[in-house]
Amino acid sequence: MAAFIKWMDDRSRLVKILFCLPIIDIIWGVYRLLGAIAQKDVLRLVLAIVWIVFAGFIGWVLDLVAIIITNHIFWFVD
Repeated sequence: MAAFIKWMDDRSRLVKILFCLPIIDIIWGVYRLLGAIAQKDVLRLVLAIVWIVFAGFIGWVLDLVAIIITNHIFWFVD
């Protein structure tokens, strides 16, 4: 899990933007899910599951804007 999270964090901004496209945004959902499991945070786990369900509608846009502005997905900052 930690290897996947680090791998995603180390990608260039362009690759992160490409991962924000509709349908492909599920990768960020998995990233959120694995991060919540690694942190053993139930609230984030539930929110990650909800995000996966709704990412196809609006989540990918939020991720796209957040990555363009901050180079990090729209999520809790640690």
